Amino acid sequence: MRFFGKGRGAKNNEPLLALDIGTDVVKALVFVPDFKNKKGNVIGVGRTRQKYGNMRSGAISDISGVIEASQDAIASALNQAKIKRVKSAIMGIAGELVKGTTTTVHYERPNPEDKIDLPELKNIIQKVQWKAYDRIKEQLVWELGHDIDIKLINAAIVDVRIDGYRITNPLDFQGKSVSVSIFNAYAPMLHLGALDSIAKELKLDLMSIAAEPFAVSSSVGYEDVLDFSAIFIDVGGGTTDVAVVRNGGLEGTKMFALGGRAFTHRLEKELTVTFDEAEALKLKYSHGKLARESTDQINEFLEGDSQVWVGGVELSLMEFAKTDLLPSTIYLCGGGSGLPNLQAALMRPEWTQNLPFTKTPKISFLQPKDVAHIVDQTGMLVSPQDVTPMGLANLAIDLADNERVMANILRRAMRSIKS
Repeated sequence: MRFFGKGRGAKNNEPLLALDIGTDVVKALVFVPDFKNKKGNVIGVGRTRQKYGNMRSGAISDISGVIEASQDAIASALNQAKIKRVKSAIMGIAGELVKGTTTTVHYERPNPEDKIDLPELKNIIQKVQWKAYDRIKEQLVWELGHDIDIKLINAAIVDVRIDGYRITNPLDFQGKSVSVSIFNAYAPMLHLGALDSIAKELKLDLMSIAAEPFAVSSSVGYEDVLDFSAIFIDVGGGTTDVAVVRNGGLEGTKMFALGGRAFTHRLEKELTVTFDEAEALKLKYSHGKLARESTDQINEFLEGDSQVWVGGVELSLMEFAKTDLLPSTIYLCGGGSGLPNLQAALMRPEWTQNLPFTKTPKISFLQPKDVAHIVDQTGMLVSPQDVTPMGLANLAIDLADNERVMANILRRAMRSIKS
C-alpha cells in the first residue's frame, strides 16, 4: 500500500481524482494538475449521499456500500469532465483513531563548527519520527486498552532552529543546538486497508491517503506563513476534526465523534419523523427557509446538542493550551458547519473561560476561494462543505513537488518507520 508521496503515472496535465469519503456524502473532484506551477484546475465534481450504514464515526463500516456510493460520485465527476477515467487519486481519512501531533527533538552537535550535511540531517529527522511513533502508539493503547497496528500517513516539517534561530533549510549551517519539529499523522491499518480495498475495486492508483485535518489546514493560502496562526474546525456527518496551526506550522489535530448526523437524529426523535425527513428539515433550517415558528422550535431542540458539541471543541483544545496561548482566529468548514447553532455556540464567551485565548475568538467560514492553488472551473464548489475535497486536491499538488530538499529527506526517513 502506498500512503505517502507521488503515485506512479501521475504526470503534468493528466487528470487526477480527489475522493472525500464523508459520513453523509461522498465527494469526488476530477482536476488537472500543473505540477510545475503548483496549481490544479477542477473540471468535474460528483456528490453522492451515503447509505446510513456505510460509515460510523468517520470510519468505513460497509466497504461494498462505500464502493457503490464512490462509483456513482466518480461517474458524475467524470461525466462533467468529459473524460472516461482517471488513473491516480488522493483519498481522505478521518475518524477518532486518526492521530496527528507535532514532535520536537533537541539535538546537541558534538562538533558545532562542522557544517550540517545530509546524513546528519537525516539522522536527526529519524530520531523525531521514532519519538513521534512511540508517543502516538502509547496514546492509542491507553485509549483503547489494547495494542493496535498503525501507519504513518502524513508528515510535514513544522519548525527548524539552530542555536535558537529559525531557518527553513539547515543544510550547510553551523551551530551547536539543533531543534526540529515535525507534524505526523497516524491511522489504524484496519481503516487504511479498507481504503486500499476501495481504491483497488475502483481501479485507482493511490497517490496518498491523507488525514483530512492536515489537508484542510495546509490548503489555506496565507501571505506571511511565519505569522499565521489559526484553529480549523471541520464538521462532518459523524465527526468533528480540530486542527491547530501556530506560526505557520500544524501543531496537531484532534477528532471527536459528534457531527451533523447527531443533530439530524435529535430532530428525528423530537419530531417523530424519518431520518431523511429530519435531514431535509435540518438543511432548510440551516438555509433559513423555514417559517419563524418552525425555526424557533428546531433551534430549541438543537440547543442542548450544540452545547455538547462546543464542549467537545473545548476538550480538544485543552491539550494545545498546555504549551502556549491559543490562536484567536477560528475557521469553520465541512457539511455540518452550516448549522447556525454551532457558530452561535462558538460565539458565546462561556466555553473559552478555561482556555488561554490571546483575545476573543473570531469565527469565520472557510470558503472554496480560500483554498490555495485550486481553481474551480465547474462553478459547483460554492460552500464550506467543498473545502475538504479541494484541500485533498491541493495536497496532491504539494506532494508531487519533489524539489524541496527537506521534503525529500523527510520522505526517506518516513520509510524507515515500521508499523
